[in-house]
Amino acid sequence: MFGLGTTELLIVLAVVLIIFGAGKLPEVGRMLGSGIRNFQRSVRGEDDDNESPRLTDGSKKELPE
Repeated sequence: MFGLGTTELLIVLAVVLIIFGAGKLPEVGRMLGSGIRNFQRSVRGEDDDNESPRLTDGSKKELPE
C-alpha cells in the first residue's frame, strides 16, 4: 500500500494522533472520507448540481416547473 510498511504506517498514525488528538480523530476521518468521495465523483463526472430529480417508485410523473 503506497510502498509503506507496517512500521511507517504506525509512525504516521502516531503523528496524526499527536497533532489532532484522539477526540478529533473521528471528525478528521469523516472529513477526509467526504473529500475523497467528492473528488472521485468529480473525476467520474457525477455532478449533483446537474442531476434531475429521480422518482424512486418507478412511476412516470411529471414534475412541477
